[in-house]
Amino acid sequence: IGGEIELLPYVETRSFKDYIMYPEQTRKLFKDKKYDLIVAFQTRNPLHRAHEYALVYGAEWLLRHNDNKKVGVVLNPLVGQLKGDDVPADARMKTYIRLIEEKHLGEGDKDEELWKSKHQSLADQVHLIGLDMRMYYGGPSEAVMHSIYRQNLGFTNFIVGRKHADAPYFDNTPIWGDFDAQEIFNNLGGELLIKPVNVGFAAYFEELGRVGLVQENKGKTAVNISGTKMRELLNAGEIPDGRVMRACTAEVLIDHYRKAANKE
Repeated sequence: IGGEIELLPYVETRSFKDYIMYPEQTRKLFKDKKYDLIVAFQTRNPLHRAHEYALVYGAEWLLRHNDNKKVGVVLNPLVGQLKGDDVPADARMKTYIRLIEEKHLGEGDKDEELWKSKHQSLADQVHLIGLDMRMYYGGPSEAVMHSIYRQNLGFTNFIVGRKHADAPYFDNTPIWGDFDAQEIFNNLGGELLIKPVNVGFAAYFEELGRVGLVQENKGKTAVNISGTKMRELLNAGEIPDGRVMRACTAEVLIDHYRKAANKE
């Protein structure tokens, strides 16, 4: 085999192509917005309010611990290949777009007084940027890899939550502990410039009237819906409890599951 090698142009056809950004683009965005700190939250799932709160909490942690620093807040989902039972990127991105464009992200759960006191706005400083890479479900090691990707993109901080990049054994027993992906950052041999922001498990608490961290609200009444029950509701075309999932997200997922069922 011989001859000249010719590179064919890549034509991006995915519906959410305008939300995919690469290092030169993200770094320009962060510079143009004059952000001092930029925090990324990775997800491969449609957001429950508890998932959403991880990003809100991470941004607010940076606000509280850094005076006079403008914080960029980025929902940074993976849009590459996932497991077959994960919601595909096209449907997920539609949920994220609605969540941000309709200004629901953090609604009812963010610390309004904190944002006002810092003269900043979550709604104005949150961005949706798709990261075009696949998931390997490699647990703690993959969490480190994900942080390096974000460092290359220009982020200063990366949220690491419960069971990051996690998948169980075939019999559903856990491979890693719930917070192993956080602990690995304490034992790295090399230098990592990006700093993790650790976030625990969150839930909506009746006594608070909002989402909060479980570790800070022991003894209070958490509102939970199992993943199985959530899928049953969505497949039946029913909007789940708004304390667990926002209606705008549920509406997109109901449409997705209805279309998937019609193809079978």
